[in-house]
Amino acid sequence: METLRERVVVVTGAGSGIGRGSALAFARAGAHVVVADVRGDRAEAVAEEARAWGTQALGVACDVTDDAALVALRDLTVERLGTVDVVMNNVGVIAAGFPLNIGLDEWQRIVDVNLLSVVRSNQVFLPLLIEQGSGHVVNTASTAALYPYSFDRLPYTASKAAVVAMSEALALYLRPRGVGITCLCPGPVATNIAEQVAVHGEMSGLRGPMLELLDPEEVGEMVVRAVRAGTFLLLTHPDVVHDVLVHKATDPEAFMDEQVAIVNGEG
Repeated sequence: METLRERVVVVTGAGSGIGRGSALAFARAGAHVVVADVRGDRAEAVAEEARAWGTQALGVACDVTDDAALVALRDLTVERLGTVDVVMNNVGVIAAGFPLNIGLDEWQRIVDVNLLSVVRSNQVFLPLLIEQGSGHVVNTASTAALYPYSFDRLPYTASKAAVVAMSEALALYLRPRGVGITCLCPGPVATNIAEQVAVHGEMSGLRGPMLELLDPEEVGEMVVRAVRAGTFLLLTHPDVVHDVLVHKATDPEAFMDEQVAIVNGEG
């Protein structure tokens, strides 16, 4: 997608964090932005920020676990802005705790929000993009979906890994139909996802990868560049993560031995 000027971009989970950073980056690039978030007040606040860049922006309350809410989001976007060109599926929540402390109900909640929300979005928005023969989808996964560095958020890790696999398979289907797809795998980013963490049992805090903490607006600019370039895998920390993935692929047994030692304080 050579230019984003006058394009229409829908971003879910855009009331804060990476979603907000991406929505504002799209606005700076000249796109019209639909800011969707489960909290309508946050969505409207970000939309107001986006309008400062001279673009049209809508703030919409949207629960991505509700099929009808996503249909309404699509219909409102088309009614007010005429079309949809880019859809960014950016919602994510975490259940934290030792593996056996996180029950099935919580697994189902996390999968519903993190994975099935993308499935719902695909069912609602992809027919429109395929019919017009153009557009782009951005799915936010996580570095946690690419290699293991913790055992304290299994539902999040599994659901985001499924987003990666789904994005890879969708690329095979969408690219010949004129629709691009980017899978964003962020490392540490200064967001308020801690608000969405449900802790189960006692724990000392989430273990993260040894990567630099980034600003959400910096990540948003990366997303804009990836959409323009048609990039599939977007790593926020490419130098470090690329080397880790090469090591994992080259010698998976040694890699797992090393990660087990590191995570358990033996290495």
